[in-house]
Amino acid sequence: MAISLSAFARSKGIARPGRGEASGAYTSVDELVGLEAIACDLTFLRKAPVRRLLAGRHESRMRGRGLSFEELRGYLPGDDIRTIDWRVTARTGKPVVRVYDEEKDRPALVIVDQRINMFFGSRRAMKSVAAAEVAALCAWRIMALGDRVGGFVFGDETVDEIRPYRSREAVIRFADIIVRHNTALTAASQVSRGDEQLDLVLSTVANIAKHDHLIIVISDFDGHGLETRDMLLKLSAHNDVIAILIYDPFMLELPRKGDIVVSGGAQQAGLQFGHGNVREAIDSFARKRGRALQAWQQDLGLPMLPVSSAEEIAPQLRNMLGQLAWRQRRR
Repeated sequence: MAISLSAFARSKGIARPGRGEASGAYTSVDELVGLEAIACDLTFLRKAPVRRLLAGRHESRMRGRGLSFEELRGYLPGDDIRTIDWRVTARTGKPVVRVYDEEKDRPALVIVDQRINMFFGSRRAMKSVAAAEVAALCAWRIMALGDRVGGFVFGDETVDEIRPYRSREAVIRFADIIVRHNTALTAASQVSRGDEQLDLVLSTVANIAKHDHLIIVISDFDGHGLETRDMLLKLSAHNDVIAILIYDPFMLELPRKGDIVVSGGAQQAGLQFGHGNVREAIDSFARKRGRALQAWQQDLGLPMLPVSSAEEIAPQLRNMLGQLAWRQRRR
């Protein structure tokens, strides 16, 4: 039987969170709305250099219609026909557009994983709660920058789409949908694990975000495979994609003794950490998965930011997004 550390059922030495308690098992709309005040200094883009002639909120690495010519590229559905370079189009026989670099407002899609595999946490909060907090912080910051924000929230069986809007009410509605998925999670859940859900959502996103979107994927990437890789690669070709990996340090710091019962929904299994073979098997699984994610990131050239559910989310996100912006400036 394949075991997944997807939810607490019983444990020794680790407090079992309960529904409705201030234990980090669940979040609320009020808590997610309250994150608006601390999202003000997050950045998803490099800051504009002082010498820049164009004024604006930020200098986008996205490609838009503006004053500073960047390159020629093939026409994509949704491009403004006024940007078509007719001379090059006539010469090549294929529609080609002129691409400009200027500040522009752009839609953002925030993808939030709330499957049963996210319902695990050793301290502070479940991964599902951490993902909800990351999503809220990102949405508030994007809205404050004047860009439209929407996204997808998915569980093992259901997916909710929130169309991008530029309003505080839209972000609150997004938070409400996240909380609805979040509070539906339970260790006693009998639903089948939706390993394919991430790929299904990414496929839907690819049909919507043809180009010039900011796409933030918040998940533990449980069940990822070659199809996940290909879709992220496709999305990143004409969009800015940031993957935020939610993890629990329990897998990195296994206890030397004690036991825990974990659940994958309909199935449960006891793990006794006093047995060397149990610790070795879990440790080997964690190392293998970590190497696979690292190789995947390097192959894609995709920013993958690790966020621990055991620590406060905002400082982690602020630090890593700042480092990402710094790396972009140095390119």
